[in-house]
Amino acid sequence: MKRLLLSGVALIALPAAAYANCPAITVADPQGVAPGAFPQQYDLSEFQEAAGCTMEFSANPEIDALNAQIKGNGDLPPLAERIPSEPLVVVPYDSVGTYGGELNVLSNATEAGTSDFLSVRHVSFVRYSDDLQTIVPNVAKSWEWNDDFTVLTMKLREGHKWSDGAPFTSADVAFWHDNLMLDTNIFETPKDYITVAGEPMTLETPDETTLVFRLPAPKPGLIAHFATHYSQPFMPKHFLGQFHPDINPDADSYAQSLGFENGYDAILAYYGNSDWTDTPTPMLSRAAIADGLPKSTYPTLESHIYISDTTEGRKLVANPYFFQVDPTGQQLPYISTQDELYINDNEVRILKLVNGEVDYKSQSLQLASAPILLENQESGDYTIHLRPEITMGVFGFNVTHPDEAKREVFNNLAFREAMSIAINREELNEIGFFGQGTPQQYVGFSPLPEFVDQSWLQYKTEYDPDAAKAALDGIGMVDTDGDGFRELPNGDKLVLNLNFSTQGIAGQTVELVAQNWADVGIQSVVKEVTPDEYRSAQSSNQLDVAMWRKSQPLAIVLGNNELWVPPYENYFGVRNAMLWAEWIDSGGSAGVEPPQWAKDMIDDINALQSAAQGTPEFEQLGNELVTAMVENMLFIGTVNAPAPIYQQNKLKNFADFKTHSYEYYRTYPYRASQWWLDE
Repeated sequence: MKRLLLSGVALIALPAAAYANCPAITVADPQGVAPGAFPQQYDLSEFQEAAGCTMEFSANPEIDALNAQIKGNGDLPPLAERIPSEPLVVVPYDSVGTYGGELNVLSNATEAGTSDFLSVRHVSFVRYSDDLQTIVPNVAKSWEWNDDFTVLTMKLREGHKWSDGAPFTSADVAFWHDNLMLDTNIFETPKDYITVAGEPMTLETPDETTLVFRLPAPKPGLIAHFATHYSQPFMPKHFLGQFHPDINPDADSYAQSLGFENGYDAILAYYGNSDWTDTPTPMLSRAAIADGLPKSTYPTLESHIYISDTTEGRKLVANPYFFQVDPTGQQLPYISTQDELYINDNEVRILKLVNGEVDYKSQSLQLASAPILLENQESGDYTIHLRPEITMGVFGFNVTHPDEAKREVFNNLAFREAMSIAINREELNEIGFFGQGTPQQYVGFSPLPEFVDQSWLQYKTEYDPDAAKAALDGIGMVDTDGDGFRELPNGDKLVLNLNFSTQGIAGQTVELVAQNWADVGIQSVVKEVTPDEYRSAQSSNQLDVAMWRKSQPLAIVLGNNELWVPPYENYFGVRNAMLWAEWIDSGGSAGVEPPQWAKDMIDDINALQSAAQGTPEFEQLGNELVTAMVENMLFIGTVNAPAPIYQQNKLKNFADFKTHSYEYYRTYPYRASQWWLDE
C-alpha cells in the first residue's frame, strides 16, 4: 500500500474500487458534501442525497472466520441482510480505514478498571457528540418529546439485528424494562433512571420500531441518561426470555436441562443482577457446563462480542451484524478483534504502557503517572494526551459506621469541617499534581452551574490546622494516652483505616491527606487494596472513609439522581451512607434514619429533574442542593487536575478527547467503531 501524508496525518491510499460509488469523506475533508442533521454522521438516505451517490456495501474479509468464533451463530447471510435498511453512516475523523488487527487493552480485573474498554464498543439509543453538548441518534433513529417532557417517543431502525442475526425490535426494549428492570427477582428496587420522583415510568410499544416512554412527571434529562450511562436499555428477549417464567412457561425446566437451578439462575448467570455489562459470563462462572450452553454470552448490539472469558482476560470479535457503515459502504467496525488483559498491579500496568504493549488506556491513569509516560512516548511509539477531569478525589466519612462511637463523631459536622481545613490543598496540588490542578471543595456539580454562587468551590478549603485542632478539642477529641494522637470522645482509640484503590484515587493524595490529619492529631493507616476489595468493604458498610473520584455535570444529574440520594452513588462509586439508604428503601423499617437535610436533598433533586431549565424554580433548587451538600460536608474535596489518556500511534482516527471523563462515558462520544490500526 502507498502511504500519503495529509496535514500531518498518515493515510492509507486504497484502490478507488474499494470506495464503491460514494465519496470517502472524512471530518477533516468533507469533499463538499453538506453536513447532515447531526454532526459527523448521517442516515443512509440523508447521506446518499447529500453526496449524490448510491452506496454499495462491503464487509470485513475476515468476517466469516470471526463469526465462526461466536458460539451459537449460524452461517452469515449477505451483508445487505445483516444491516438495517437505514444503517447509520459514520464519518471518520481523518481517514477511511482498513480492516483487521487486534486492539490490545488493559483492565484491573473482571469488573474493575474496565469502563474505558466497555465504552469503546458501547452503544445505546443516543450518544453525546464529541462536543459533549449535542445529543445524536445511535441505535435509535430519532426521538421526540411532548411539550411537558412526560412522553418520549423513539423510533428504532428497521431491519436492525442482534449479533446472532435475530431481529432487534421494540419487544427487546420492553423485555429489558418490564421483565428485567422491574422484576424484583433481579433488581430488588428499581434503578433511579427508570423512575421519576420515585415512581417508575411505563413503556408502550405500538409497533416493532416505536417506543413510547410515559413518565409520571417531567424528566427532560432522561435522554442525557441514555446518552451517557453504561447500562443498555435493551436486552435480547429471544435469548434471555427463554429463561424468564413470564415469557416462557417452561423456563425453569429448560434452564435445569442446561445445569442451572432455574430460569432466574440462568438469567443471573448471563445478565447478572447488575446493569453493568462486564459481569462475568457463563464461560467463567459456569466453566464446568459451558460446553453445553447454547451461547457463551447473550447477543449484543455492540461493535464487538465476547468469545472467551477467563481469569486472565477476555477476547472479542467484530459483531457481523453491526449497524454502522462508513461513507464508502464498509461495515464497521474496522478492527477485527479485541484482547483485554487483567493486571491489577498499577506499576505493572504502567510498565506495559511504557513498553508500547497497549493500544489505548484512560481509566486508572492519573497525573502521578504522567512523567514516566511522557518521557517514554518516542521509544514506546505512543502519544499521551493530558485532558481535564470532571471528577476529583474526595473523602467521605462513613456516617452510618457500625461502630457507634465512630458513627457519632463522623456525623458531627464540626469534625468533618475540621478534617477539611486540616488538608493542605496547595501542597497537595504541588506535590501530588505538579501544580497543574485547582484546589477546591466538592459541590456535587462539575462544572458548577453559573447560576450557583461560585464561592462554594472554596468553602472550608483554606488550610488552617490551628482551627482544626481547636474544633477537635471542642468536640472532646483529645489525646488521653499521650501518644500524640486524639481519642474518640468516649476515650476509645481512633485509628482511621484509609483503604483505597488507585483506580479511584491517587495513592499520593491519600498519603498526603493522612499526614495532614496526623498533624492535627488524627491517626490513620493507609493501605492500598484492589477495587473489588474496596467495593466489597464499602457494600458491607465496613469502610471508615470512602475515597473515590466524584462529581457530575448538570446534564448528567438531570437524568440520574444518585449523587444526591443515599448511599450517594452506586457500587462503582463513593457510598458512605449505606444504612441511610437501607432506611429509605425499607420505608423506615430498617437501617438508620437520615437527618432532615438529607431527606430534603432527595425532594430537591427529584423536583430539579422535573423543573424547566432556566426558570427561577430550577435555579433555586440547584442552589439549595449545592448549599445542603457543601454546608454539611458530606464529601470533602481535594484538587481537580488533568489526567493522561494513552494512545498507541498506530491507532488511527483517534480524537482529541475534551475530558478524561467517566461521566460522558469515556470513549463513547468519540466513535471508536471508526478506529483502525495502521500495521
